[in-house]
Amino acid sequence: MSRLHEILGYEVLGTLGHGARSTIYAVKDSENHIFALKRVAKESPSDQRYLDQAVAEHKVANRFNHATLRKSFKLIQYRKFIRVSEVFVLMEMVDGVTMEQHQTRDTIELVLLCQQAAVGLMEMHRCGYVHADIKPNNIIVTDRKTVKIIDFGQSCPIGTVKERIQGTPDYIAPEQVLRRRVTAQTDVFNLGATMYWLLTNRHVPTLIPRGEIGLTRMADDSCPSPRELNPLVSPALSSLIMDCIQTSPADRPDTMARVHERLELALTQLKRNRDDGAASS
Repeated sequence: MSRLHEILGYEVLGTLGHGARSTIYAVKDSENHIFALKRVAKESPSDQRYLDQAVAEHKVANRFNHATLRKSFKLIQYRKFIRVSEVFVLMEMVDGVTMEQHQTRDTIELVLLCQQAAVGLMEMHRCGYVHADIKPNNIIVTDRKTVKIIDFGQSCPIGTVKERIQGTPDYIAPEQVLRRRVTAQTDVFNLGATMYWLLTNRHVPTLIPRGEIGLTRMADDSCPSPRELNPLVSPALSSLIMDCIQTSPADRPDTMARVHERLELALTQLKRNRDDGAASS
């Protein structure tokens, strides 16, 4: 990353990425602390939702102080003719790659990473919030194989009924599409759909066809289990994932703590299978 300029008194080290009306920079303060700085600019009246989302993301993330959840330190809003035209959010710098980019065929490693994600979601739920957009791109894996959950732009208090459909089509829960209450079990579905893709490289059928937000369809009842698609997936892990992606929230594990417990059981089974295979070879 090459040096560019300064923003808000921070030295800009480079550009980390771009999003809808936003740019994220790597910046350094006068004491050589490194941060991520997100800038969201309003170019037209329809862009107001991006500003609102950045403000909401900071307000949610600022409530957490947990190793698996990206911290947000400061919110700065600039006004032009009374109205806010730009929003800056100073966040924790996270070095790593997304779960989508993290290429590994080690099922045990994937389960350990997903367990960490479950711990972070447990903390969010304890604080009264749902992430509501868990997917491989919103889980960062560091060089030390630790996990950091990012992007709280769609997060909301448990029990919220949203005014519009929000979520990522390949991972979105039925209640998000139908605009019903978003609960901890919504994150259970999103994490289950994430694990399904990580282990099979296929997406769970959802109520929104990929890339067509606003157009609903019936979910595919013939969704094969992860074990059918990948024999390295243990029965306990496959069963857990299929339970997580049930259409009705009442049919899913009732808490993320329960998901974590079942991941531990799956991990024990995977390790036993590995040791048995090593002994017989």
